Amino acid sequence: MLSRTADHLYWMARYTERAENTVRMLDVSYRMSLLPGTNGGDTEGWSAILDISELSEAFTRTGRPLTAHDVIEFVVLDRDNPSSVWNCLRAARENAHAVRGTLTAEMWETTNATWLEIREVTPQKLQGMDPGEFFEWVKFRSHLLRGVTFGTMLHDEAFKFVRLGTFLERADNTARLLDVKYHSLLPKAEGLTSSTDFYQWGALLRSVSAFETYRHVYRDVITPYKVAELLILNHAMPRSLHACLDEINDILCDIANVHSAEATRQAGELHAALHYGRMDDIFEAGLHPWLERFLARINRLGDSVGDIFLVPVAA
Repeated sequence: MLSRTADHLYWMARYTERAENTVRMLDVSYRMSLLPGTNGGDTEGWSAILDISELSEAFTRTGRPLTAHDVIEFVVLDRDNPSSVWNCLRAARENAHAVRGTLTAEMWETTNATWLEIREVTPQKLQGMDPGEFFEWVKFRSHLLRGVTFGTMLHDEAFKFVRLGTFLERADNTARLLDVKYHSLLPKAEGLTSSTDFYQWGALLRSVSAFETYRHVYRDVITPYKVAELLILNHAMPRSLHACLDEINDILCDIANVHSAEATRQAGELHAALHYGRMDDIFEAGLHPWLERFLARINRLGDSVGDIFLVPVAA
């Protein structure tokens, strides 16, 4: 398979997943800002969104105030923000267009229609929308693309590069979300002290579509320890770090070549740490340092995948 084709498929999937995860993070902060006592002015929550995406400096340079409206507009529509939802969906469409012959008609039509629709969203239109409804639209378009990809694309190497991009991006974003949101809520942790705490942790779980899953697995009140356990070690939870590494490890074994031993080793080592890891050991070492190490390792793995399989980045 041509590295250029693999590159476009991989980045098409990563950008689509990034757009979805971005609105998931916005959604949890928006829900929290509506809770009693915040009065919509939870600046710490909106600052955390920028920290997760490493956009704090870029946002500060715009001179905008740290308000829900300004952060949402910046993260969703700002043309100068390369990680904005607008730019992610544009980049996904451009990568899909470059390999249109490899995609099924349904995949191309879904990606192209998503771009055409968000292109019509102006700051004025966004301000007049219900943010939650817009976030659901982005998630739905991402779900739709994954569905038509799985249901219509030949499950060959091209398909595997789409999946590889999806799960590398998802692992990175789940770790970022858990790290920032967990520690913003942790001072009240070890148990929930109020109804507001319950709704905050519930909003965090809903941001990764895990609220009902948590109830099914634990059948208990929401506790910070179990939230972290679900999102890190539960291999049956589709957005957990363990589930992502299950997929990544299997895919790299399937597409292995004579040059990919290091990438396969990195994935296997990270997968083993999650497969055999225990939450007590993670908490004893410190959740924040553990997640920081995970992010560094998953990014190194992404770099290795790029060096081995994809088009080299121009110096």
